[in-house]
Amino acid sequence: MNRRQFGSGLLSVAACSLATPALAKSYIDHLRVIKSDRLLELMSGGRVLRTYNVTLGPKPEGHKRFVGDGRTPEGLYRINRRNPQSSYYLSLGIDYPNARDRAFARAKGRSPGGDIFIHGLPNGVKLNGGTVRDGWTSGCIALTNEEMDEIWRYVPIGCPIDIRA
Repeated sequence: MNRRQFGSGLLSVAACSLATPALAKSYIDHLRVIKSDRLLELMSGGRVLRTYNVTLGPKPEGHKRFVGDGRTPEGLYRINRRNPQSSYYLSLGIDYPNARDRAFARAKGRSPGGDIFIHGLPNGVKLNGGTVRDGWTSGCIALTNEEMDEIWRYVPIGCPIDIRA
């Protein structure tokens, strides 16, 4: 994605308040992504504490199968790493591909890809109360930098993430 493509996809949205008392006092034990609704939910004890609008890759329908397919994986994964120095504003790694993903791709003679993250905007890009349309990531789950600050603060390594169609 180049910066010109990114900038042409801006949509203005109202910013939501970030630090909610329920979230600040809770331990996030589960994330849920609902791709069709473009939502990411932070959960604790089965309760949704916070919901974010997200953007996905250029072909969000269907499960990620191969490198370069532009899809976001579907299924149960875990947050397995944190990178404060990524090319995007903060990033939380998702442990895609799992053994089943690798076996499927290998059977087709292809690579399953990898490096799927939840992250903010590309470094150096600033938005004033906006977000971007779908299609600018390569299959990652992206939010505004302000939202990513909050997620970074509350989501631990090892946290399950259920990515649904």
